[in-house]
Amino acid sequence: MVRWPPNIPELGTADPSWFGIALSTLDGHVYEVGDVHREFTIQSVSKPFVYALALADRGLDEVLRWVGVEPSGEAFNSIRLDGDTGWPLNPVVNAGAIVTASLADGGTAGERFARILAGLSEFAGRELEVDEGVYTSESRTGDRNRALAYLMHGTGALRCGVEDALRVYFGQCSVLVTAHDLAVMAATIAAGGVHPVTGRVVVSPAVAQHVLTSAPRSSSARTSCSVSGTWSARQPCLLPSRTFSATSRLPRRNGWRTRIRPVSPRCRRQSRTIWRSGCGRPRSDNPAYLYSHLV
Repeated sequence: MVRWPPNIPELGTADPSWFGIALSTLDGHVYEVGDVHREFTIQSVSKPFVYALALADRGLDEVLRWVGVEPSGEAFNSIRLDGDTGWPLNPVVNAGAIVTASLADGGTAGERFARILAGLSEFAGRELEVDEGVYTSESRTGDRNRALAYLMHGTGALRCGVEDALRVYFGQCSVLVTAHDLAVMAATIAAGGVHPVTGRVVVSPAVAQHVLTSAPRSSSARTSCSVSGTWSARQPCLLPSRTFSATSRLPRRNGWRTRIRPVSPRCRRQSRTIWRSGCGRPRSDNPAYLYSHLV
């Protein structure tokens, strides 16, 4: 059944016929078809990039003090924290993303969001803006995220006030991007933090490595429960892909050194998009092109 995310009514204004695919190679060539220059809000696809910014600003050890990298195997908006520490399990579920956003440089919510917006713009290679309508919609109806934030504030996992944390997180999710933007943003991470078009260093190779090894693994139900995410985040290995429930997906094609960026607003249950998911099926039997489950 096709539906819109009920927690963000403003997203229901999107045309369900929009569809496009952008593919960026690591040497800056972008191949695209369809609605690849139509803007939409980045939503949960912002999570690995903001995680990269937090790592760049705070360092791995400091970030791991506040948010783990353990697989949760649960929904992206699950109300679940670590039973021992009260900390979020990983940076790609909403609880962890809220904490991660609070780790960006800045003494106030405004300064932290300015850092995130500037950082996302560097990943995209152009100045990005916020969709104020979506931001207002999320702020009014984000009761579940607000509950998560209050819960984490009670456990001491949040370094700032609840409304300050949510102001940054809702703003982060409301940044406008295109499929073209996300293709080169993902390629920047894949290229070790160097933007494939501008050649600018956005994050260090070490940060890019941690994002590639930690973010794909963190909420995957397929990760072995006997393997510690915190341990594996420090290991020099790469996983092939990661998908996020928003309007877009970040798969990686090994060997071809590319990042592919499909976009489609249509959703099924648990915010799984329809046309996007179909893009990967023809190659799903190729072991070099793997997808983990949707957040």
